[in-house]
Amino acid sequence: MKRLFAAALITGIILAPGCSKNEAGHPRPLMRVEVERPVIKSITLTRRYPGYLSAQNSVDIVARVSGYLISAPFSGGSRVKKGQLLFVIEPDQYKDAVDKAEAALENAKAQLDYARNNYVRMSEAARSDAISEIDLIQSATQLLSAKSGVKDAEAALSSAKATLGYCYIKAPYSGRITLGTLSNWNYVAGGTSPVRLATLYEENLMYAYFNIEERQFVNMVAGNRAILGDTAFISPQTGLPVKIPAIIDYVSPNVDLSTGTLRLRAEIDNRKGRLRDGMYVNIFLPYGREDSAVLVKDASIGSDQLGSFLYVVSGSDTVMYRHIETGELVDDTLRIVTEGLAADEMYVTRALLKVRDGMRVIPVVER
Repeated sequence: MKRLFAAALITGIILAPGCSKNEAGHPRPLMRVEVERPVIKSITLTRRYPGYLSAQNSVDIVARVSGYLISAPFSGGSRVKKGQLLFVIEPDQYKDAVDKAEAALENAKAQLDYARNNYVRMSEAARSDAISEIDLIQSATQLLSAKSGVKDAEAALSSAKATLGYCYIKAPYSGRITLGTLSNWNYVAGGTSPVRLATLYEENLMYAYFNIEERQFVNMVAGNRAILGDTAFISPQTGLPVKIPAIIDYVSPNVDLSTGTLRLRAEIDNRKGRLRDGMYVNIFLPYGREDSAVLVKDASIGSDQLGSFLYVVSGSDTVMYRHIETGELVDDTLRIVTEGLAADEMYVTRALLKVRDGMRVIPVVER
């Protein structure tokens, strides 16, 4: 009996894995699996590089005079226009300085008029020998001194007006401004050294800075890529499928010996304000073209210790595990397959966890 029981147990173990019947003894139905053939089309090959953004211009708005900050008529983070008033520093003492300089100029002009008339009289008297030559020289000297006095007074008035103008700080160009560093009625000691009040960014045009390898540069030149003037694409490092066109407007004339890379810059139209100074981005730089690229859905590709793989369905409707070599992502959903899949083969697009190598299925072609 023991021998019969052991034989029956072994037979059950051997037969169990190959059993395709359910509990009622009927064959299990084949699973329907969605499949698709790869997309074959011409694409531009790109390589991704990390980089960062910088505004076209940025400037610190500073105070150059001392006084109480009495007004800051703008909102931090907002866009301001060129010439818009940003800060007002207490102007009273500087207005007084302008008034004094104007009065000093009027006095200097009066002295000039007197010196000029006196010189004319002295010149007429000298013709009739009514005065000595030394008197004529003295009157000419007084005229020159008066002219110099007017110039000094004009310069002083111009300086006083300029200083008064520093009390009214305006935007040098249109852009986006930060919060002010000081609130109203704080004392600003800008007379001794400039005090930063805010920073203004001119962001209608942005620049993306990044580095490429020396070898990549050489390959692109060998492939007759102009690089300068090429269109690249910028994408924020947030995972969002957003690609913004940019034009390469600078290629470094030298290779950095410490990194073996070249510095590049791309110019971006940012009039919609989607980008900000200092953002980290990915730059997708074109380097070649593939006329008949094999593309599959990126979500259909699995990965294991050997790398990337697909489940391919053969002509006998049998699932086959297939190791593949992949390239870059195209249009955010498709992945280039460089090796391991023919153009006329079908691959499983969904339910990767439910299929296995050698499994018979009913393939359903997606439309």
